[in-house]
Amino acid sequence: MSKYHVYGIGNALVDIEYEISPEQMEAMKIEKGVMTLIEEDRQKEILEQLSSSPCKKSCGGSAANTAIAISQFGGKSFYSCKVAKDEIGAFYLEDLIRNGVDSNLTVHPRAAGITGTCLVFVTPDADRTMNTHLGITANFADSELVPEAIANSDYLYIEGYLVSSPTGKAAAITARDSAKKAGKKVALSLSDPNMIKFFKEGLLEIIGEGIDFIFANETEASIMADTDDLKVAIEYLKTLTSCFAITLGPKGSLIFDGQNLIEIEGVKVDAIDTVGAGDMYAGAFLYGITNGMSFERAGKLASLASARLVTSYGPRLDKEVTQSLLTEI
Repeated sequence: MSKYHVYGIGNALVDIEYEISPEQMEAMKIEKGVMTLIEEDRQKEILEQLSSSPCKKSCGGSAANTAIAISQFGGKSFYSCKVAKDEIGAFYLEDLIRNGVDSNLTVHPRAAGITGTCLVFVTPDADRTMNTHLGITANFADSELVPEAIANSDYLYIEGYLVSSPTGKAAAITARDSAKKAGKKVALSLSDPNMIKFFKEGLLEIIGEGIDFIFANETEASIMADTDDLKVAIEYLKTLTSCFAITLGPKGSLIFDGQNLIEIEGVKVDAIDTVGAGDMYAGAFLYGITNGMSFERAGKLASLASARLVTSYGPRLDKEVTQSLLTEI
């Protein structure tokens, strides 16, 4: 048996979440509904305008949220990332440890620099918008990888946001090759529509000759396949990966298990914040299939978990709530 169910890699970002109106976003010239990379001076400008607004902080980044979800369900996860030797980097490491996730940060010394942050804006329609200053995580590279941990994991999980950095993309490819050499499976999250719009060729390089699983929402799948037809997008994904999941928001999700397309019903809830919903879906699903669940049952757990997540603010649930979901399916 492997020591870890999932080894994740991604951009380590301290999430700073605000509740905000579309009018405020427009006034600050923030593009709604997507992730936008920003420079440090732009980040400071936004933070100054929001200095009197309450916010919530947590260690984040897409793959970190997924790794934490796996741990909360009772799985074992490892997360490789890059944070600086600063106050916010220390907060990040402490939060990871507190959530039961093993990391390269405990064995690799942190370098001088600025830890990355993600300003998350939640509007009354439950949409989420992100402005990200990568900081030191823009230099995520092979040196952050722990090959023995990759070889001792059932799955390697790659966060698609890494494609925006040349060294991050190269590290993702190195990790993919290490996992395949060790006979392990490889999963990729497409992460965000903008990553596909601007870095599709890089994502295809990470996928290479094919991987084992892709996570995408309907928009991401459609842009990847350059189509408005979901059926066409489904057929295109089959050329890139053995299996995949396409989330459809409140309509549920579609899971391809290599032979059959499985429809997972959505769970009706009153959504107030969709931050981290895709990360939770991936975490619950990966926990399920690495702990004896069928693709269908893992999909039901993922649908339930992501639906429960969007009924509260923030990218994760309390551990007790996460554990309780296992009994509901």
